[in-house]
Amino acid sequence: MKTPHINAENNEIAKTVIMPGDPLRAQYIAEKFLDNYKKVNDIRNMFAFTGFYKGKKVTIMGSGMGMASMGIYSYELYKYYDVDTIIRVGSCGSYIKDINVYDVILTKDSYSESTYAKVQNGFDEKIIEANKELNKKILKTAENINLNVKEKRIHSSDVFYKENNNYKYLVKEYNCSVVEMESFALFHNANVLNKKAACILTVSDSFITNEKTTSKERETKFNDMINLALESIK
Repeated sequence: MKTPHINAENNEIAKTVIMPGDPLRAQYIAEKFLDNYKKVNDIRNMFAFTGFYKGKKVTIMGSGMGMASMGIYSYELYKYYDVDTIIRVGSCGSYIKDINVYDVILTKDSYSESTYAKVQNGFDEKIIEANKELNKKILKTAENINLNVKEKRIHSSDVFYKENNNYKYLVKEYNCSVVEMESFALFHNANVLNKKAACILTVSDSFITNEKTTSKERETKFNDMINLALESIK
């Protein structure tokens, strides 16, 4: 069924969705990697494209920024379009010196101070795991394509601009290695609806070295991560 935020027909969304934050990155992925794709959602310019990767039907759709946006789109995909699996592909910031710009990170679990899960259904834990079976498949795929991937706990934050960003306590107290803003909501929705979710990230900036990528680089130059996600669904 169509929802307030997705106007695709039910058969136009695949069982597996690759989900970048940026709808322009979704368009880039479809154009570069998919065969016979078509745009299936354009409400609020949150583009979704469904096509085929090496014969496997897949949808690429933007999630927007932050847990509120990811929460809406992932819930509707799981609940109303009967999607089985969502793999988030996104950017993150490094909290530690051993993780550098352009490193690929697979999210083992996500720590957050967010109240998203508590408000959504009363779940009051601060750490949510990715789907273990799906992560195992992604790690095996990374090995097969000779891609170095680091499986880490990440910090999923509600706030991008903090007045006092004392991130070091997150490293010390919770063993967080990088930060992003969507995975906690994605993992929670997957658990609530008995679905699968994973999160693959590329480091776009470092809190240690202050190195940063440009918005254009983030849109188009994270191909290792994208290729890993697509190869993992074959």
